[in-house]
Amino acid sequence: MKPFDYARATDRTDATAQAANNATFIAGGTNLLDLMKLEVMTPYRLVDINRLDLSEISATDDGGLRIGALVTNSDCAADKRIRSDYPVLSRAILAGASGQLRNKATTGGNLCQRTRCYYFYDTAMPCNKREPGSGCQALEGFNRIHAILGASEACIATYPGDMAVAMTALDAQIEIENSAGDIRHVPIQEFHLLPDDHPEKDNILGAGDLITAVILPPPVDAKQIYQKVRDRASYAFALCSIAAIIKMVDGKIEKAALAFGGLAHKPWRDEAVEDLLIGQSPSSQLFGQAADQLLAEAKGYGSNDFKIPLTRRVLISVLKEATQTGADA
Repeated sequence: MKPFDYARATDRTDATAQAANNATFIAGGTNLLDLMKLEVMTPYRLVDINRLDLSEISATDDGGLRIGALVTNSDCAADKRIRSDYPVLSRAILAGASGQLRNKATTGGNLCQRTRCYYFYDTAMPCNKREPGSGCQALEGFNRIHAILGASEACIATYPGDMAVAMTALDAQIEIENSAGDIRHVPIQEFHLLPDDHPEKDNILGAGDLITAVILPPPVDAKQIYQKVRDRASYAFALCSIAAIIKMVDGKIEKAALAFGGLAHKPWRDEAVEDLLIGQSPSSQLFGQAADQLLAEAKGYGSNDFKIPLTRRVLISVLKEATQTGADA
Protein backbone atom coordinates (compact mmCIF):
# COMPACT_ATOMS: atom_id res chain seq x y z
CA MET A 1 0.00 0.00 0.00
CA LYS A 2 1.34 3.40 -0.94
CA PRO A 3 1.61 6.12 1.75
CA PHE A 4 -1.33 8.50 2.12
CA ASP A 5 -2.51 11.37 4.30
CA TYR A 6 -5.49 10.98 6.62
CA ALA A 7 -7.88 13.66 7.84
CA ARG A 8 -11.20 13.74 9.67
CA ALA A 9 -13.87 15.97 8.22
CA THR A 10 -15.38 18.34 10.78
CA ASP A 11 -18.52 19.02 8.73
CA ARG A 12 -19.89 18.67 5.20
CA THR A 13 -18.27 21.89 4.03
CA ASP A 14 -14.87 20.68 5.17
CA ALA A 15 -15.44 17.24 3.63
CA THR A 16 -16.51 18.51 0.21
CA ALA A 17 -13.76 21.14 0.13
CA GLN A 18 -11.09 18.50 0.71
CA ALA A 19 -12.67 16.18 -1.84
CA ALA A 20 -12.68 19.02 -4.38
CA ASN A 21 -8.90 19.05 -3.91
CA ASN A 22 -8.71 15.39 -5.09
CA ALA A 23 -8.98 13.75 -1.66
CA THR A 24 -11.00 10.52 -1.34
CA PHE A 25 -13.82 9.93 1.13
CA ILE A 26 -13.69 6.95 3.46
CA ALA A 27 -16.49 5.67 5.70
CA GLY A 28 -16.66 1.89 6.15
CA GLY A 29 -13.84 1.32 3.68
CA THR A 30 -14.96 -2.23 2.89
CA ASN A 31 -14.11 -1.89 -0.82
CA LEU A 32 -11.70 1.04 -0.85
CA LEU A 33 -9.17 -0.49 1.53
CA ASP A 34 -8.97 -3.68 -0.52
CA LEU A 35 -8.29 -1.63 -3.65
CA MET A 36 -5.63 0.40 -1.84
CA LYS A 37 -3.84 -2.72 -0.60
CA LEU A 38 -3.60 -3.96 -4.18
CA GLU A 39 -2.62 -0.46 -5.39
CA VAL A 40 -5.55 -0.43 -7.78
CA MET A 41 -6.49 2.87 -6.12
CA THR A 42 -3.78 5.09 -4.67
CA PRO A 43 -5.41 8.18 -3.11
CA TYR A 44 -3.00 10.76 -1.73
CA ARG A 45 -5.41 11.65 1.08
CA LEU A 46 -8.33 9.94 2.79
CA VAL A 47 -11.03 12.10 4.36
CA ASP A 48 -12.89 10.27 7.11
CA ILE A 49 -16.56 11.33 7.06
CA ASN A 50 -17.82 9.10 9.87
CA ARG A 51 -18.38 12.06 12.21
CA LEU A 52 -20.79 13.77 9.84
CA ASP A 53 -24.47 13.81 10.80
CA LEU A 54 -25.61 11.38 8.11
CA SER A 55 -26.52 8.27 10.10
CA GLU A 56 -30.28 8.57 10.47
CA ILE A 57 -33.29 7.10 8.70
CA SER A 58 -36.19 9.55 8.80
CA ALA A 59 -39.61 10.02 7.25
CA THR A 60 -40.08 12.48 4.42
CA ASP A 61 -43.00 14.88 4.14
CA ASP A 62 -44.65 12.82 1.39
CA GLY A 63 -44.51 9.55 3.33
CA GLY A 64 -41.25 8.17 1.97
CA LEU A 65 -37.96 7.62 3.76
CA ARG A 66 -34.64 9.46 3.82
CA ILE A 67 -31.70 7.11 4.43
CA GLY A 68 -28.56 8.95 5.52
CA ALA A 69 -25.42 8.12 3.57
CA LEU A 70 -23.68 6.79 6.71
CA VAL A 71 -26.47 4.42 7.72
CA THR A 72 -24.85 0.99 7.77
CA ASN A 73 -26.20 -1.79 5.60
CA SER A 74 -27.07 -3.80 8.73
CA ASP A 75 -29.06 -0.93 10.27
CA CYS A 76 -30.86 -0.22 7.00
CA ALA A 77 -31.87 -3.86 6.45
CA ALA A 78 -33.05 -4.18 10.08
CA ASP A 79 -35.09 -0.96 10.21
CA LYS A 80 -38.75 -1.78 10.84
CA ARG A 81 -39.98 0.68 8.22
CA ILE A 82 -37.66 -0.77 5.58
CA ARG A 83 -38.67 -4.33 6.44
CA SER A 84 -42.41 -3.61 6.35
CA ASP A 85 -42.71 -1.07 3.52
CA TYR A 86 -39.64 -1.78 1.36
CA PRO A 87 -38.90 -5.48 1.92
CA VAL A 88 -37.18 -5.80 -1.46
CA LEU A 89 -34.47 -3.45 -0.17
CA SER A 90 -33.99 -5.31 3.10
CA ARG A 91 -33.75 -8.65 1.27
CA ALA A 92 -31.29 -7.27 -1.28
CA ILE A 93 -28.99 -5.91 1.42
CA LEU A 94 -29.08 -9.18 3.36
CA ALA A 95 -28.17 -11.04 0.17
CA GLY A 96 -24.88 -9.14 -0.04
CA ALA A 97 -21.50 -9.72 1.57
CA SER A 98 -21.38 -11.02 5.17
CA GLY A 99 -22.76 -9.84 8.50
CA GLN A 100 -19.40 -8.37 9.48
CA LEU A 101 -19.12 -6.37 6.26
CA ARG A 102 -22.73 -5.19 6.45
CA ASN A 103 -21.97 -3.84 9.93
CA LYS A 104 -19.31 -1.54 8.43
CA ALA A 105 -20.54 -0.86 4.89
CA THR A 106 -22.51 2.36 4.48
CA THR A 107 -25.35 3.35 2.18
CA GLY A 108 -23.30 5.94 0.30
CA GLY A 109 -20.23 3.75 0.05
CA ASN A 110 -22.25 0.76 -1.16
CA LEU A 111 -23.53 2.82 -4.08
CA CYS A 112 -19.94 3.67 -5.04
CA GLN A 113 -18.39 0.21 -4.83
CA ARG A 114 -16.34 -0.79 -7.83
CA THR A 115 -16.44 -3.82 -10.10
CA ARG A 116 -14.99 -7.16 -9.04
CA CYS A 117 -13.60 -7.88 -12.52
CA TYR A 118 -10.53 -10.07 -12.06
CA TYR A 119 -8.48 -7.98 -14.49
CA PHE A 120 -9.38 -4.72 -12.76
CA TYR A 121 -7.93 -6.11 -9.54
CA ASP A 122 -4.79 -7.50 -11.22
CA THR A 123 -2.43 -4.59 -11.90
CA ALA A 124 -0.29 -6.82 -14.13
CA MET A 125 -3.15 -7.03 -16.64
CA PRO A 126 -4.42 -4.34 -19.03
CA CYS A 127 -7.67 -2.72 -17.91
CA ASN A 128 -9.34 0.33 -19.41
CA LYS A 129 -11.16 0.99 -16.16
CA ARG A 130 -7.90 1.15 -14.21
CA GLU A 131 -5.68 2.56 -16.99
CA PRO A 132 -7.70 4.14 -19.83
CA GLY A 133 -6.44 3.11 -23.24
CA SER A 134 -4.62 -0.01 -22.04
CA GLY A 135 -7.25 -2.46 -23.31
CA CYS A 136 -9.80 -4.88 -21.87
CA GLN A 137 -8.33 -8.29 -21.09
CA ALA A 138 -11.77 -9.65 -20.18
CA LEU A 139 -13.05 -9.44 -23.76
CA GLU A 140 -11.11 -12.54 -24.77
CA GLY A 141 -10.18 -13.75 -21.30
CA PHE A 142 -12.12 -15.43 -18.51
CA ASN A 143 -15.34 -13.44 -18.31
CA ARG A 144 -17.79 -15.68 -16.45
CA ILE A 145 -19.10 -12.89 -14.18
CA HIS A 146 -19.11 -10.21 -16.84
CA ALA A 147 -21.78 -8.15 -18.59
CA ILE A 148 -24.23 -9.33 -21.23
CA LEU A 149 -26.10 -6.00 -21.47
CA GLY A 150 -24.91 -2.43 -22.02
CA ALA A 151 -21.24 -3.36 -22.43
CA SER A 152 -18.78 -1.87 -24.91
CA GLU A 153 -15.55 -2.89 -26.58
CA ALA A 154 -13.77 -0.84 -23.91
CA CYS A 155 -15.20 -2.69 -20.90
CA ILE A 156 -17.52 -5.61 -20.08
CA ALA A 157 -17.30 -5.33 -16.28
CA THR A 158 -20.41 -5.49 -14.10
CA TYR A 159 -21.58 -3.44 -11.15
CA PRO A 160 -21.44 -5.86 -8.19
CA GLY A 161 -23.93 -4.47 -5.67
CA ASP A 162 -27.32 -5.71 -4.49
CA MET A 163 -28.66 -2.70 -2.59
CA ALA A 164 -28.64 -0.41 -5.63
CA VAL A 165 -30.59 -2.96 -7.68
CA ALA A 166 -33.46 -2.85 -5.21
CA MET A 167 -33.25 0.94 -4.96
CA THR A 168 -33.50 1.12 -8.75
CA ALA A 169 -36.75 -0.84 -8.74
CA LEU A 170 -37.98 1.48 -5.97
CA ASP A 171 -37.24 4.64 -8.01
CA ALA A 172 -34.92 6.02 -5.34
CA GLN A 173 -33.28 9.43 -5.58
CA ILE A 174 -29.64 10.11 -4.62
CA GLU A 175 -29.06 13.32 -2.66
CA ILE A 176 -25.68 14.88 -3.44
CA GLU A 177 -23.98 17.98 -1.97
CA ASN A 178 -21.08 19.71 -3.73
CA SER A 179 -18.26 21.89 -2.45
CA ALA A 180 -20.34 25.04 -3.00
CA GLY A 181 -23.00 23.71 -0.63
CA ASP A 182 -25.50 23.11 -3.42
CA ILE A 183 -27.72 20.03 -3.10
CA ARG A 184 -29.19 18.11 -6.01
CA HIS A 185 -31.30 14.99 -6.32
CA VAL A 186 -30.48 12.46 -9.02
CA PRO A 187 -32.65 9.45 -9.97
CA ILE A 188 -30.67 6.34 -9.17
CA GLN A 189 -31.06 5.17 -12.78
CA GLU A 190 -28.92 8.17 -13.79
CA PHE A 191 -26.31 7.76 -11.04
CA HIS A 192 -24.29 4.81 -12.38
CA LEU A 193 -22.86 4.97 -15.89
CA LEU A 194 -22.46 2.51 -18.74
CA PRO A 195 -18.86 2.07 -19.89
CA ASP A 196 -19.06 3.34 -23.50
CA ASP A 197 -15.56 4.68 -24.24
CA HIS A 198 -14.87 5.85 -20.68
CA PRO A 199 -15.20 2.87 -18.32
CA GLU A 200 -12.94 4.55 -15.75
CA LYS A 201 -15.98 6.63 -14.74
CA ASP A 202 -18.34 4.51 -12.61
CA ASN A 203 -20.88 7.19 -11.71
CA ILE A 204 -21.77 10.85 -12.09
CA LEU A 205 -19.96 12.09 -8.96
CA GLY A 206 -17.49 14.87 -9.59
CA ALA A 207 -14.69 16.32 -7.46
CA GLY A 208 -16.16 17.58 -4.20
CA ASP A 209 -19.46 15.70 -4.55
CA LEU A 210 -20.68 13.94 -1.41
CA ILE A 211 -23.62 11.56 -1.25
CA THR A 212 -25.65 12.70 1.74
CA ALA A 213 -28.74 10.47 1.51
CA VAL A 214 -30.95 8.17 -0.50
CA ILE A 215 -34.60 9.20 -0.76
CA LEU A 216 -37.24 6.48 -1.14
CA PRO A 217 -40.68 7.43 -2.47
CA PRO A 218 -43.83 6.52 -0.52
CA PRO A 219 -44.33 2.74 -0.41
CA VAL A 220 -46.71 0.98 -2.77
CA ASP A 221 -49.01 -1.91 -1.97
CA ALA A 222 -47.40 -4.53 -4.20
CA LYS A 223 -45.56 -7.83 -4.12
CA GLN A 224 -41.82 -7.27 -3.64
CA ILE A 225 -39.21 -9.91 -4.46
CA TYR A 226 -35.42 -10.01 -4.58
CA GLN A 227 -33.97 -13.09 -6.25
CA LYS A 228 -30.21 -13.59 -6.47
CA VAL A 229 -28.43 -16.40 -8.32
CA ARG A 230 -24.79 -16.92 -7.36
CA ASP A 231 -22.13 -19.58 -7.12
CA ARG A 232 -22.40 -19.93 -3.33
CA ALA A 233 -25.28 -19.57 -0.90
CA SER A 234 -23.59 -16.59 0.77
CA TYR A 235 -20.76 -14.09 0.36
CA ALA A 236 -20.80 -14.21 -3.43
CA PHE A 237 -21.68 -11.67 -6.10
CA ALA A 238 -24.67 -12.13 -8.38
CA LEU A 239 -24.47 -13.93 -11.67
CA CYS A 240 -27.99 -12.59 -12.08
CA SER A 241 -30.26 -10.83 -9.61
CA ILE A 242 -33.74 -9.38 -9.98
CA ALA A 243 -35.62 -6.86 -7.83
CA ALA A 244 -39.30 -7.04 -8.71
CA ILE A 245 -42.25 -4.94 -7.56
CA ILE A 246 -45.50 -6.25 -9.05
CA LYS A 247 -49.05 -5.15 -8.25
CA MET A 248 -52.01 -7.20 -9.40
CA VAL A 249 -55.56 -5.79 -9.73
CA ASP A 250 -58.48 -7.90 -10.96
CA GLY A 251 -56.19 -10.55 -12.35
CA LYS A 252 -54.05 -8.12 -14.37
CA ILE A 253 -50.66 -6.54 -13.77
CA GLU A 254 -51.25 -2.92 -12.78
CA LYS A 255 -47.66 -2.04 -11.80
CA ALA A 256 -44.36 -3.63 -12.78
CA ALA A 257 -40.92 -2.41 -11.73
CA LEU A 258 -37.98 -4.68 -12.54
CA ALA A 259 -34.29 -4.05 -11.93
CA PHE A 260 -31.45 -6.46 -12.68
CA GLY A 261 -28.02 -6.98 -11.16
CA GLY A 262 -24.99 -8.88 -12.39
CA LEU A 263 -25.82 -8.18 -16.03
CA ALA A 264 -24.34 -4.76 -16.78
CA HIS A 265 -22.02 -1.97 -15.67
CA LYS A 266 -24.92 -0.54 -13.67
CA PRO A 267 -28.18 -1.82 -12.20
CA TRP A 268 -30.21 -2.53 -15.32
CA ARG A 269 -33.78 -1.43 -15.90
CA ASP A 270 -35.66 -1.76 -19.17
CA GLU A 271 -38.94 0.13 -19.14
CA ALA A 272 -40.03 -1.61 -22.35
CA VAL A 273 -40.18 -4.86 -20.39
CA GLU A 274 -42.37 -3.25 -17.75
CA ASP A 275 -44.63 -1.64 -20.35
CA LEU A 276 -45.09 -5.05 -21.97
CA LEU A 277 -46.37 -6.49 -18.68
CA ILE A 278 -48.61 -3.68 -17.46
CA GLY A 279 -52.30 -4.20 -18.17
CA GLN A 280 -51.83 -7.85 -19.12
CA SER A 281 -53.03 -11.09 -17.56
CA PRO A 282 -50.14 -13.27 -16.39
CA SER A 283 -49.25 -16.15 -18.71
CA SER A 284 -46.27 -18.23 -19.77
CA GLN A 285 -46.40 -16.57 -23.17
CA LEU A 286 -46.34 -13.08 -21.64
CA PHE A 287 -43.41 -13.92 -19.38
CA GLY A 288 -41.49 -15.36 -22.32
CA GLN A 289 -42.13 -12.19 -24.31
CA ALA A 290 -40.82 -10.11 -21.39
CA ALA A 291 -37.65 -12.19 -21.31
CA ASP A 292 -37.27 -11.84 -25.08
CA GLN A 293 -37.56 -8.07 -24.77
CA LEU A 294 -35.02 -7.88 -21.94
CA LEU A 295 -32.47 -10.04 -23.74
CA ALA A 296 -33.01 -8.85 -27.30
CA GLU A 297 -29.57 -7.19 -27.41
CA ALA A 298 -27.80 -9.42 -24.88
CA LYS A 299 -24.34 -10.58 -25.88
CA GLY A 300 -22.12 -13.20 -24.28
CA TYR A 301 -18.33 -13.26 -24.53
CA GLY A 302 -17.66 -16.95 -24.18
CA SER A 303 -17.43 -17.89 -20.53
CA ASN A 304 -20.54 -15.88 -19.67
CA ASP A 305 -22.79 -17.09 -22.51
CA PHE A 306 -24.75 -19.09 -19.95
CA LYS A 307 -26.02 -15.87 -18.36
CA ILE A 308 -28.47 -15.31 -21.20
CA PRO A 309 -30.59 -18.46 -20.68
CA LEU A 310 -30.02 -18.18 -16.92
CA THR A 311 -31.47 -14.67 -16.83
CA ARG A 312 -34.42 -15.80 -18.90
CA ARG A 313 -35.24 -18.60 -16.46
CA VAL A 314 -34.80 -16.41 -13.38
CA LEU A 315 -37.01 -13.63 -14.77
CA ILE A 316 -39.81 -16.06 -15.66
CA SER A 317 -39.56 -17.66 -12.21
CA VAL A 318 -39.72 -14.29 -10.45
CA LEU A 319 -42.72 -13.18 -12.52
CA LYS A 320 -44.55 -16.40 -11.73
CA GLU A 321 -43.91 -15.90 -8.02
CA ALA A 322 -44.82 -12.21 -8.08
CA THR A 323 -48.10 -12.82 -9.91
CA GLN A 324 -48.82 -15.99 -7.93
CA THR A 325 -49.36 -18.00 -11.08
CA GLY A 326 -48.31 -21.58 -11.59
CA ALA A 327 -48.21 -21.53 -15.38
CA ASP A 328 -45.43 -23.54 -16.92
CA ALA A 329 -42.68 -21.35 -18.36
